[in-house]
Amino acid sequence: MHVRRHYKTLGWLGLFVAALVVVCLFSPFKMLFDEAFLTAEFKHLGTYAPLLFVLVFTIALTLGFPGNVLAVVGGAVFGLAWGTVWSLLGSTLGAVGAFWLGRYLLHDQVMHRFGNHPLLQRLNQAIGRSPFLFTLAVRFTPLSPFSLVNFLFGLTAIDLKTYTLGTFLGLIPLTLAYSWLGVSGYAAFHGGDRSPLYLVFGVLTVLSILPMFVQKPSR
Repeated sequence: MHVRRHYKTLGWLGLFVAALVVVCLFSPFKMLFDEAFLTAEFKHLGTYAPLLFVLVFTIALTLGFPGNVLAVVGGAVFGLAWGTVWSLLGSTLGAVGAFWLGRYLLHDQVMHRFGNHPLLQRLNQAIGRSPFLFTLAVRFTPLSPFSLVNFLFGLTAIDLKTYTLGTFLGLIPLTLAYSWLGVSGYAAFHGGDRSPLYLVFGVLTVLSILPMFVQKPSR
């Protein structure tokens, strides 16, 4: 029975991933992955560009779409400082939106089906020990499945204030790196110096492997 439930869970997860891939590839949402198109469009919006950028970022992340491409676009369009600010605002609001969906809109249905899943139980245990630091650590690495984690946090006992603060602060290094990637990438592909582009790739690599070198606290 346990094995059958496990395969059923994997089946539902597979269907969800497949549906998301289809939506991303064969619907207007595929434009969210077209960096060149997004950069050109936002550059033509003038005064309204920051507001629309944050709005698109928020909605996309709330619905589960990855935000790394938009963060890169933010750097290319608004520069390093403002690109980081607008991307950080959009990613935090989007993370809160997905959290809200998990906690208030879909909580009962999901918990009824997956409440006893080992992944969710381990997440609750980790949050119970240190909710703020755990949220901070999860946000720090680009390898974290951001959209899924946003939703899963809503199924845990963490309070919204701790979640929001940990998300906002934890996303600063990664958002800054993605904005820098947008700035340096845009300059490089328009005949500028490529050295900053290589450097930011190095920074993203360090952020990816850094959690591997952090010692787990002794029990």
